[in-house]
Amino acid sequence: MATSRSPLRYLESRKNLTGSACGLAGLALTFTGLAGAFWPVVVAGLYGAGALLAPPERPPLPDFPDPSAQLDELRGDFATLREYLAGVDLPPAAAGRLTELTELLTALLDPGWVAAVLAQDPEGIHALSRAVRQDIPEAVDTFVRTRWWTRLTPGTEPPERHLERQLTLLHEEADRLAVALRETEARRQESHTRYLEDRGRSG
Repeated sequence: MATSRSPLRYLESRKNLTGSACGLAGLALTFTGLAGAFWPVVVAGLYGAGALLAPPERPPLPDFPDPSAQLDELRGDFATLREYLAGVDLPPAAAGRLTELTELLTALLDPGWVAAVLAQDPEGIHALSRAVRQDIPEAVDTFVRTRWWTRLTPGTEPPERHLERQLTLLHEEADRLAVALRETEARRQESHTRYLEDRGRSG
């Protein structure tokens, strides 16, 4: 299939089209008598020169999902994460901090104007994706495994302290993102106010 399409692809390429145009110019010279007996060489040379001078083919851009599709996938992964967290037994303090974190993430990911602003922030989407797909599950899973070892070796530092600290840091990161999104909307509102003021003065 790929082999049969190769000649067609070349026929449609810029090199062939430019070379053909230059070759036609050579034929025109032939008909006017300027190319003389060497017209085949002239036509072939002009075709080759045109093919060399043609701009290179531009490969198509990768078809990456748009931000809205990325958010849809992230919401699905977040739902999977919440199902996993529901089956994990955590100490009350850590469970409370986890609830605060998941509530904030839910507010950021829920469809609506917040998600619309978030869709324009690739770094914000990346930060949420990392938290949902990596940081939170790793923090909880590490706690579960470390807690089992702690029961075998009592007297060591309680693993829930690390979990609480990790969840606190993740909440602070998500909160900074929420503040940044709010500031984006505030700047948008201020810009619209200035636009209306300028339009009023110019009118």
